[in-house]
Amino acid sequence: MPELIIASKNEGKIREIIDILDLHDIKIYTYKDFTDWPEVDEAGTTFYENALLKARVLVETFGKPAVADDSGLEVDALGGEPGIYSARYAGEQGNVIKNNEKLLHELADIPWDKRTARFRCVAVLMTPDGWVASAEGTLEGHIGFEPHGAAGFGYDPIFIPLGDTRTVAEMPLDEKNKISHRAQAFRKLKERMPELKEHAKDY
Repeated sequence: MPELIIASKNEGKIREIIDILDLHDIKIYTYKDFTDWPEVDEAGTTFYENALLKARVLVETFGKPAVADDSGLEVDALGGEPGIYSARYAGEQGNVIKNNEKLLHELADIPWDKRTARFRCVAVLMTPDGWVASAEGTLEGHIGFEPHGAAGFGYDPIFIPLGDTRTVAEMPLDEKNKISHRAQAFRKLKERMPELKEHAKDY
């Protein structure tokens, strides 16, 4: 059976990826299956570079195919920030509350029509023989004026998709997974899974 490592320690992201890929004929590994999980210096300048870095480190460390993504929020009024620095926008890696607070503070005087933004995700699949596949997804919307909703993670409580009045954090997971940037990227990547099975058959 082909194997695949998911390159994330974010439980919410892992659940989304597994749900979206829906792979019953591939053995899935996560960080919980390893005692020597590597820390990756996300030194890339784009989402693609960072996703490729994460996948490559796992492939080289464990000798198994890996899938990784890098994603973030791009706010037009802030020149595309926080972008690749979304997870550490307020300075501390993964501090969701502080990241949201800082973003709302930066947009405090910005009116609704100028609060346009998008979630962007690039997903990368890599095998030990060097084969790489990638896909990208985006979700357009606006930044709200205050957090709403308890579901989701990251900037979900303050991001309102175009055509909706709810934040992503107010949506059920199955609904979110139909429209999210990550869902779009991984659905496209899922189409490449037959190639993964071919390249990974010896691993």
